[in-house]
Amino acid sequence: MGIWEAVAVFAAGIGAGTINTIVGSGTLITFPVLLAVGLPPITANVSNNLGLVPGSISGAIGYRRELAGQRPRVLRLAGAASVGGVLGAVLLLSLPSEAFDAIVPVLIALALVLVILQPRLSRAVQRRRTRNGTAAHRNGGPLLLLGMFGSSMYGGYFGAAQGVIYISLMGLLLDEDLQRINAVKNVLGALVNGVAAVVFLFVAEFDWTAVLLIAVGSALGGQLGAKVGRRLPPGVLRGVVVAVGAAAILQLVLG
Repeated sequence: MGIWEAVAVFAAGIGAGTINTIVGSGTLITFPVLLAVGLPPITANVSNNLGLVPGSISGAIGYRRELAGQRPRVLRLAGAASVGGVLGAVLLLSLPSEAFDAIVPVLIALALVLVILQPRLSRAVQRRRTRNGTAAHRNGGPLLLLGMFGSSMYGGYFGAAQGVIYISLMGLLLDEDLQRINAVKNVLGALVNGVAAVVFLFVAEFDWTAVLLIAVGSALGGQLGAKVGRRLPPGVLRGVVVAVGAAAILQLVLG
């Protein structure tokens, strides 16, 4: 890897760490750059996953204030996310890349619809609970566990717009502030990337130079993303989620 290629990968790592912390979809920045510098697709995907782990951890640390009081929720969701992440990593190593190509844009599109409609849906659900005299499940119930398992399996496999799917699921099923949901998303993203990385370390090929460049860049980007993301009002944050998700769909379909 030449000096300018290394600079490009490092810069992509900063961008990915930043956007992952705010929304998700950082893979759509780093993965094409790794392909452009000559890495084979599977090697690029694995190297990217390993490199983004420090960025996910950095972003979660940057959002630590919003995590206050959410430890039981995080621990509950972490089990489903971990198992899903491991299975996704195994699928990456055993299935052709075309296996998920058709379904990924559809998943992201559905997630975006939920993000856009979430305030209206939440109000409708709240009115129904008021009529029935019931309360929201504090941690989202079995439906959220199942959704987090499936989206984490996808995250371990590829992960483009994984954060968008997390936000849409938790936004719909949790009665919680969007910034606090984003904080949980960052922790679970770090966890899924981490468990998938453990699998890759033992059985997959990766490029250490690319991993290190993305790791340092994404860690810096994670802190930057936390500073920016925590200042965004809910409406603006929701708009950023939709814009990034739409860009992800276009890149996946046209790419």
